[in-house]
Amino acid sequence: MVHVLVKSPQKPPTKAFLVGEINRLKKEKNAVILAHYYQDNDIQDIADFVGDSLALSQQAAKTAADVIVFAGVHFMAETAKIINPTKKVLLPDLAAGCSLSDSCPAGDFAAFVAQHPNHAVVSYINCTAEVKALSDIICTSGNAKRVIESIPTQTPIIFAPDKNLGRYLIKITGREMLLWDGACVVHQAFSLQKLMDLIQAHPEAKVLAHPESEAPILLLANFIGSTKAIIDFAKTDNTQSYIVATEVGILHQMMKEMPQKHFIPAPTEENNTCACSECAFMKVNTLEKLYLCLRDETPEIILNEALRQKAEKPLKRMLELG
Repeated sequence: MVHVLVKSPQKPPTKAFLVGEINRLKKEKNAVILAHYYQDNDIQDIADFVGDSLALSQQAAKTAADVIVFAGVHFMAETAKIINPTKKVLLPDLAAGCSLSDSCPAGDFAAFVAQHPNHAVVSYINCTAEVKALSDIICTSGNAKRVIESIPTQTPIIFAPDKNLGRYLIKITGREMLLWDGACVVHQAFSLQKLMDLIQAHPEAKVLAHPESEAPILLLANFIGSTKAIIDFAKTDNTQSYIVATEVGILHQMMKEMPQKHFIPAPTEENNTCACSECAFMKVNTLEKLYLCLRDETPEIILNEALRQKAEKPLKRMLELG
């Protein structure tokens, strides 16, 4: 008779174990965890700083940590490395990409820029290091208006890659711009009809929308702004109920900071698998991957130094504006 030894399946690590180990490793390695508002709730809760792209870039620029663990998507970790060439920058999962960044291939964008040599190139931070290197200045949704207004009125502008944010900026600044044809699938997914139905069902609620959303959605919004601006508005506004048109991860921070208020995720199209707009790329990161990444110090973001220096210049111009 042959006896076969069957190994019991390994139990996944508990949340308590992961949290304890992450906190221990942070101290041991002098590491900081930066997390975007769209991350999983557990990751937001253990992060040293939770914010939008602008605030996270500012934190990355001033951190004294030796290791930066960026719980977000690839372009965000890449941005942290551009600003901090001597620090080790880690991303829990290299598969955490970005549909908006993917919509602007560097080679195609270089050809587009070459066709318009007299234009100032403003690139939204949601792009690759190669696209940043082709730009004159970077912006986020939090400072985009200020960046556009810093450019002399006689200078024509190329804006990339988000056409929805670009159209919104044209409207609020009065500046004509050539727009790259890119968009975020998360913010494209909102259903106009469903949102109108939801507004009718909750007439007391204000609609808060991210400017990456399409124009018809923005027309229904009571407030348009970056993720941080959306949170700040809800904090100071007297309304008690809000419909939020951005990635659903933001609701975790909103409910933590304003437990007395009611937040409703804006609905998506019928064929969307989620009832709310959720970024699959953001959700690739998990608490366990965060632990393993910190323990093993991999995956690490590595950049060609010549490319890093080119991409750093427009980022520094943005950070100098505040």
